Amino acid sequence: MNTIYAPLFEPLRLRSGIQLKNRIVMAPMTNGASHADGTVSDQEVAYYARRSGGVSMVITACTYVTANGIGFEGEFAGDRDEMIPSLGRVATAIKEKGAKAVLQIFHAGRMAPPDLVPNGDVVSASAVAAERNGAVVPRELSDQEVEEIVRAFGETTRRAIEAGYDGVEIHGANGYLLQQFFSPHTNRREDRWGGSLEKRLAFPLAVVDEIKRVVKEHAAEPFLIGYRFSPEEAETPGITMTETFALVDALVEKELDYLHVSINDFWSTPRRGAEPSRSRIEWINERVGGKVPVIGVGSILTADDALKAMQTGVALLAIGRELIMEPDWVEKIEQGKEAEIVTTLSKKDQKRLVIPDSLWRLIMGAPGWFPVVD
Repeated sequence: MNTIYAPLFEPLRLRSGIQLKNRIVMAPMTNGASHADGTVSDQEVAYYARRSGGVSMVITACTYVTANGIGFEGEFAGDRDEMIPSLGRVATAIKEKGAKAVLQIFHAGRMAPPDLVPNGDVVSASAVAAERNGAVVPRELSDQEVEEIVRAFGETTRRAIEAGYDGVEIHGANGYLLQQFFSPHTNRREDRWGGSLEKRLAFPLAVVDEIKRVVKEHAAEPFLIGYRFSPEEAETPGITMTETFALVDALVEKELDYLHVSINDFWSTPRRGAEPSRSRIEWINERVGGKVPVIGVGSILTADDALKAMQTGVALLAIGRELIMEPDWVEKIEQGKEAEIVTTLSKKDQKRLVIPDSLWRLIMGAPGWFPVVD
């Protein structure tokens, strides 16, 4: 290995006691390859196994904690005990290759497709539709229903423990339910779950507390808890960096294993609430102040990209699309073959790269998402 890249390979012990062998993790990415009943497919298991050999940790695509929390077709389920064997297939495939397996858990809220949820009953913090074509007006959750969803996050965490995962990542990003409760755009409530910044934090923090309780009760071995969030929203009113700093402060107090920023470009700068002189991730990392590891992410393709990002002081880097194009990304850097890293796709690459049919169709059907060269 070229010694300049040594910082990428330093081990890291998390608060839970989980030991990561290096600073590179696989980012959570939708692949749409699960069966209609919510069980994982052979293609999906093979896809994860192919990408688990070099990274220290694999964060799965999101799994829903209640039936009305599903976010897209081909998503695997974690909302009932009969899914534990299915969940376990992914955990085993990842761990057999030497990486830690982390199950990302979520509820889609108003982003759930009506045709996939029972009776088309799409729910959210408030009856506010998303600002996109065809968006439905969701039904506002009752106080009791909010409590039930909090418990559902705990139950899915228990299933993750029983299925052999090393941890869970709470998906509070990308406009899904936890973010819907935190956002002034989607949360117009005037009860204990909304009405002020502090009350908009109540649901995400209740989910964190319930998951911590379940882990303490059910995990016999170290089990990590991470939280992913989107730092800003385009809507007005919406989440700005000011609100995000408040969220970060609250999450730091919960003594989690890591905070994971969800963003398309590591170097993107703030819209509102912080000066655009620095990237959002740099502002967040400074706010955290080393109290919790921060995972940076976004358009990191080469070893030099990763090194430059690490030099900002983030503890970990999540690699997404690049690991789809180059499953051996980490190994090539480790072996001094970083010049051989592939950063494009060929239309003939699906079988070689072990990409599920559903994900391949998504890639081929979205020009510009991946750099396809022929």
